[in-house]
Amino acid sequence: MKKNLISVGILALLIVNLVLTGIIMMSVVSTNRKTAALVTDIATAINLELNTNAEEEEEKEAISIADVATYTITDMTIPLKTGEDGKDHFAMLSVALSMNTKDEDYESYGTTLDAKVDLIKGQINSVVSGYTVEEAKSNSDAICQEILSRIQQLYDSEFIFDVTFSSALYQ
Repeated sequence: MKKNLISVGILALLIVNLVLTGIIMMSVVSTNRKTAALVTDIATAINLELNTNAEEEEEKEAISIADVATYTITDMTIPLKTGEDGKDHFAMLSVALSMNTKDEDYESYGTTLDAKVDLIKGQINSVVSGYTVEEAKSNSDAICQEILSRIQQLYDSEFIFDVTFSSALYQ
């Protein structure tokens, strides 16, 4: 009789175990589906950002070299943000602005760039001075992109399509 009672107890525990396993599996499967949907959404968003950058690069590449005019601002000495070492550092930069001569705003802004060079220098100074010497050395592309966006906002035009450092010395 005790063997039957133990067998019935084991059978009851087995049924309870199966029911609880089923409940756990249902909750894990639904969580897994939500996680998979989140990963898919993130992958889609990243893909959209990558396509946006690719479209911008294609637009830059679409400008013929014959349609590009450059304006160089030389010998800018800019104080950098104080880094971890506590010392003052400086950046000596020469900045080249690439302009699309086929852009409709080039006629009004590009030919008179000399008159407003101080405004451009101010934008370059405010961007570069926000970086430490280590950040400036490692993030020159990001600095150029930020300068480009500030200059494009200043002119409210995209006739300047690229900013590069033709020379950069950090001390």
